[in-house]
Amino acid sequence: MKRTTEPSEGPLQKRPNTEPTLSADDDVEIADAPTMSSTTQPTAQDSKDFFKPIGDYVADDDNAVAATTIDGEGTIAEREQKMVEEIPSLCMDCHKEGMTRMLLTYIPYFREVIVVSFSCPHCGNRNSEIQSAGQIQSKGCLYTVHVTNVADLNRQVVKSEHCTINIPELQIEIPPKKGQLTTIEGVISDTLRDLELDQPLRKHMQPEAYAKIEEVCNKLRDILGEDKPAEDAEVQDEEIGSSGLRSLGPVGASSSSMSAEEKANRKVPPFSIRLEDPSGNSFVEFMGDVYGKGMSDAKWSKRDFPRTKEQNELLGLAHTDATAADDVHTTGFDKNEGETEFDNEEVYTFAGVCSSCNAPLETRMKKVNIPYFKDILIMSTNCDNCGYKDNEVKSGAAVSAQGRKLTLKVEDKEDLSRDVLKSETAGFAIPEIDLHLSPGTLGGRFTTLEGLLQQVYDELSERVLMRGDSSTQASNFEGFLGKLKSVISCETLPYTVILDDPLANSYIQNPYAPDPDEQIVEEVYDRTYDQNEDLGLNDINVDNYMEEEDAAPATTTTTEA
Repeated sequence: MKRTTEPSEGPLQKRPNTEPTLSADDDVEIADAPTMSSTTQPTAQDSKDFFKPIGDYVADDDNAVAATTIDGEGTIAEREQKMVEEIPSLCMDCHKEGMTRMLLTYIPYFREVIVVSFSCPHCGNRNSEIQSAGQIQSKGCLYTVHVTNVADLNRQVVKSEHCTINIPELQIEIPPKKGQLTTIEGVISDTLRDLELDQPLRKHMQPEAYAKIEEVCNKLRDILGEDKPAEDAEVQDEEIGSSGLRSLGPVGASSSSMSAEEKANRKVPPFSIRLEDPSGNSFVEFMGDVYGKGMSDAKWSKRDFPRTKEQNELLGLAHTDATAADDVHTTGFDKNEGETEFDNEEVYTFAGVCSSCNAPLETRMKKVNIPYFKDILIMSTNCDNCGYKDNEVKSGAAVSAQGRKLTLKVEDKEDLSRDVLKSETAGFAIPEIDLHLSPGTLGGRFTTLEGLLQQVYDELSERVLMRGDSSTQASNFEGFLGKLKSVISCETLPYTVILDDPLANSYIQNPYAPDPDEQIVEEVYDRTYDQNEDLGLNDINVDNYMEEEDAAPATTTTTEA
């Protein structure tokens, strides 16, 4: 069992200095909580008594052992009854009576959860899951962790039944299923076990599918440090019979021949894992200062996002299209009714070809007017065949005669909610942390300042941390990412954000418009010859170009004569 020895004080109560946390290697057969009276409703104090950290359960069990030793009374079953509650349940495999155990516990710096474990003594069927004991959050969450060493594999993962796990480097997506309390290594082990389950059959029935899946399995084995099972191992598995299948999961024996020291010092192929949960009830453990809530961990990031209509329907928070047929005419707008103020809401689509897989797709384009600025065009491309996505922001106005440099002084966290338009020709810089992005980096973006900084962090972390051993300055770059996260969390204040756009197509929201904003300094300047050359403006002739067209045929006629 993995234990953390840092002092931990959660948002609900004071906890002991040493608190164990469950990992994928644990047999989750702890579950029984005090039962609530049917005549009384639980209060906030009762919630603390029911949902206690596992460290408190262990302390109570130690006290029960000491009391039994002194008094000579009580049994082990009575002590276990204080921790878990056992409920007889029907086994879905052999249809005989099994046992379900439940534990109401609290994960530090997260929330209350219910750990459920089922076991059948007749057929050996076992399964466990975790359920959220709290309410659905107001927003969904997206956790991203960059794994570069063995220690990152031991990060604790809480996966709800609505969570989708994605590993982009391996092109693996795990759809929502039952909740789990495990680690990143446990997620990889479960995926490898599921993929290996039908491989002997695919080898003979579908050789092409077998080869592709075996390639993914080899990458997963490299991450786990395991060797490929020998051919005779499959025969031994068949001879096991009713005693059970070989498991490569969290509770299975490793097939690696390395020693414990070699496993701790081995190299792990770098990859990233993403947990997207529209209910907001999933969690990935972060490293570093617990009071920073992950901001000091350069490999860990969390982003909250508003749920879509489809996600709300999936969670049961909104009516489906069939049940909300009466509400169709009450949403949207109709230009025939004279609602001309919604002209900018029209979305145009035009056919195209995916640049990744050459499959046909549609690109959507919408015109948006930014108050006190200009019109812009937002274009979005999404390929249903390969999943490729691309977003672009273009200017909907003429080329400006001069460039413009915007300097924003960020003084508090409220400034992160300002809308920011960064065109593809704008440079982005934060001098306090030595961040300088040349024009063209990230392309065009229309988002908030916090969203722009998060996109910069995601791009830099994926491009640098994922290089593995080829990057000799990875450790130094992790320190830079830590500074960037401190900027995003506003731990470093004040700091300066600079947008330098030679075409003056970038914009930072002024909440006091049309009055000037004291935190924004606007500087208008003339473009240099080199800037015009890079933008292709030196060869553009917009004055008297009709005269040149008329003169061209005359010159040709003279030459022929």
